[in-house]
Amino acid sequence: MLVLPHHILEGEEFSSSSSTTAVGTVTSRVTSNGNAVTEKDLLNHDDVAVQRGMMDDIFDGTYKQKEGPRPPLRYVWRNIILMSLLHLGALFALTLIPSAKIETLAWTVLCFMVSALGITAGAHRLWSHRTYKATLPLRVFLTIANSMAFQNDIYEWARDHRVHHKFSETDADPHNAMRGFFFSHIGWLLVRKHPDVIEKGQKLDLSDLKADKVVMFQRRYYKPSVVLLCFTMPAVVPWYFWDESIIISFFIPVILRYATGLNTTWLVNSAAHMFGNRPYDQNINPRENPLVSLGAMGEGFHNYHHTFPYDYSTSEFGWRFNPTTAFIDLMCFLGLASDRKKVSKEVILARKMRTGDGSHKSG
Repeated sequence: MLVLPHHILEGEEFSSSSSTTAVGTVTSRVTSNGNAVTEKDLLNHDDVAVQRGMMDDIFDGTYKQKEGPRPPLRYVWRNIILMSLLHLGALFALTLIPSAKIETLAWTVLCFMVSALGITAGAHRLWSHRTYKATLPLRVFLTIANSMAFQNDIYEWARDHRVHHKFSETDADPHNAMRGFFFSHIGWLLVRKHPDVIEKGQKLDLSDLKADKVVMFQRRYYKPSVVLLCFTMPAVVPWYFWDESIIISFFIPVILRYATGLNTTWLVNSAAHMFGNRPYDQNINPRENPLVSLGAMGEGFHNYHHTFPYDYSTSEFGWRFNPTTAFIDLMCFLGLASDRKKVSKEVILARKMRTGDGSHKSG
């Protein structure tokens, strides 16, 4: 049995010897209820950028939206038709669940979790934000998982996500939540991108992604990898190994699992930008939404994440509702990951006192 060290099990803050870097600098003093507290904050983003080698995911408050009406929507009818068929297929798959073998249902859950890690631990926390480092075997695994998820290749996903952070809730944000729940959830994929999204995306420094041979290999062979890993392999395994019907093998581990994975990711863009509290920064739109975290492997602590995008855990609460953090910690324990960036508790407390809505205490 694998026994993890006590400090990992308890989710405590790690020292540099545990391959975790705490970031924060003393900037001023604040007073709460008459008590003087030393405020540590990450206002000097240049220091963080030096550690990660990037700062294109830091909000740019200088961006000004163009005056006048937005360009007319240009519908992408291929996406509209395919997404409609996918969700109709997922509804049909629900009716097949009572007839499915228990092995097939377990396999579906496993495929969902693996593909989700390709987004959360891979495209998001590793490649978009560079919050930790991964060895070649781990990067290969996360790339395979990412192709199974089929949510655009790593390069494109990370580029669009950095634009989302840098220009959040503006016309340069690919899934601008100010345009409504439907747009931020799925609508942004059914229309052409706003010109500002394209313009700002072209100006980002993506040299780190271009230098990663695993990322560029996936980008080159993305379509065949998706056919194999998202659609073929998940269906063949239950059909071949435990004689599941081909209909159930296709509609539950493939269609239902894929549609569920998409919607859990999309809820981070929609629900987690609209519903929940804002304990870290009440001046931004993203919220803390535990229900989204449950479905999205820990990605629903969104007010924290947009306040501290360089934290590998995307939360101050360790493994709570956050299996992705547990996975990254396990990879570090096995020597497959290192250099996790973690915001110190002092920094978090000071930021909550300064800009939070006072809704809950630190973990």
